[in-house]
Amino acid sequence: MKHLLPKDAHAYLQERPQALFLDIRMELEYLYVGHPPGVVHLAWYEYPEMQADAAQFVAQVRREVDGQLDRPVVLICRSGQRTLTAGEALEAAGFSEVVNVVHGFEGELDANFQRGRLSGWRFDGLPWEQM
Repeated sequence: MKHLLPKDAHAYLQERPQALFLDIRMELEYLYVGHPPGVVHLAWYEYPEMQADAAQFVAQVRREVDGQLDRPVVLICRSGQRTLTAGEALEAAGFSEVVNVVHGFEGELDANFQRGRLSGWRFDGLPWEQM
């Protein structure tokens, strides 16, 4: 798995228009916190279960790429943690190019336990939209 900072991930996506860009946060996060334009939403887990079903997730991603396991898949979540486990599941299923967006959409927690002030897609001023 590749690990790219948000600006590097954005450049990677610009250079590879065939890449599948996946936001794996819960639907509420995706809709109300915001998301990169053009990203495909496939939640790693949802509320209230809060438990991932790796096999189901991998099956959904396979459908998105029409079974092309060599198609690059770029994963983003809130902070870059869920994407690690989801990326490992995709690699175990045979996906050959999986990219984790380090720090995710909202970034790391600061000293006051708030996100968006130290790092992340939004912090870096990259394109995003909100419902």
